Amino acid sequence: MSNTITVGLLGLGTVGGGVIHILKEHQKEISHKIGCEVEIKSVLVHDMKKVRDVGIDPAHMTDQYEDVTRDPDIDVVVEVMGGIEHTFSILMDAINHQKHIVTANKDLVAQYGAELFQASQENQCDFYYEASVAGGIPIIRSIMDGLSSDRITKMMGIVNGTTNYILTKMSKEGSDFDHVLKEAQELGFAEADPTSDVDGLDAARKMTILSILGFSMPLNLEDVSVKGIRGLSISDIRYAEQLGYCLKLIGIADNNEHGVSVSVEPTLLPKDHPLTSVNDEYNAVYVHGEAVGETMFYGPGAGQLPTATAIVSDLIAVIKNVRLGTTGAGYVNPQFGKKLKPKQASLTKKYLRLHVHDQPGMLMEMTQIFAEYDISFDQIIQLPTDTPEERELMMITHQVDEERFGKALEDLNKLETVRSVDSVFRVEGGQS
Repeated sequence: MSNTITVGLLGLGTVGGGVIHILKEHQKEISHKIGCEVEIKSVLVHDMKKVRDVGIDPAHMTDQYEDVTRDPDIDVVVEVMGGIEHTFSILMDAINHQKHIVTANKDLVAQYGAELFQASQENQCDFYYEASVAGGIPIIRSIMDGLSSDRITKMMGIVNGTTNYILTKMSKEGSDFDHVLKEAQELGFAEADPTSDVDGLDAARKMTILSILGFSMPLNLEDVSVKGIRGLSISDIRYAEQLGYCLKLIGIADNNEHGVSVSVEPTLLPKDHPLTSVNDEYNAVYVHGEAVGETMFYGPGAGQLPTATAIVSDLIAVIKNVRLGTTGAGYVNPQFGKKLKPKQASLTKKYLRLHVHDQPGMLMEMTQIFAEYDISFDQIIQLPTDTPEERELMMITHQVDEERFGKALEDLNKLETVRSVDSVFRVEGGQS
């Protein structure tokens, strides 16, 4: 057996540089754990002329992916270049040339995971992707290995650092969404195009991956109900605090006898909930198992070295499998067919904020609609506005199914006394 495992690196951006840094700085520890040396032989880059200070000989760089995917001397391909369609083609080429894969690409795994896993099995290759969800938090390995003997019934968490940073700043400083978003972009916490983050798509992809693993069910991104934080009002954050809650963008995956529901949406959490203390760019995932009960995994959700740490940990796992001769055996096809929870079986509490015309009978009209759909309330606050003839109402319901609540909301919008329904959020925790 060779005393050296050779690696091909696809991409040399921030995370790629972090992978090289860790492999060099932790070389002795890594070699001791796996019993061999690790050598980066080739690195795919976009611009061969760009000067890079990452300690890689330019002679090992290439702008042709085939130099990496088809090199018979390369054992493992590490993908940190991002992208979906083109990257999928490159990784399929690598797998078909018997390369093991380590990736941090959540978009790719969420969209093409099934095809990549199947190809890896057919070629007896490993496919690892720990860094695709929650950066440096080992949540995927925990679900696949640490909690494999349990039956997971619910997962919820903060899985996008950008939106959590924005909401933290809004809460602590009272700044509006647009101001904090601009600041986050200037500091590098948010991309120039923040769509994927603030509209909840990034978190939805991560929840798709976690749900497939946690529930052993072939779910897709299209199965996730998504609502982001774009334009979220500072008023909602302040009113949530008055009601005893904290507002966070939460991914929630729930599995019971009625089926599975997966969502990403702004959610009110009780102030004593563990996730309310997760601030700035940090991530946390809360997992409930029938046997173990509640567990929470917390840590940096992004960043050069946290993400690179997860990648190198996957690389170490692959190398151990190579030396044991057990590659390609780790992936297990989903056990259950897809079963999505119908709306009438999805029970949640709801927060509403609306502006109404202050006139006799206004509350009675609203109460009659909610009574018709058997919806009761946990809290109601009525406040004056700058317009004397208007009032602002904040309401938190008791548990109600999505179907009944949706119909009540439609009827509510038809009332002449309701000027606008400004916010509708999910509420987790507290009394049902």
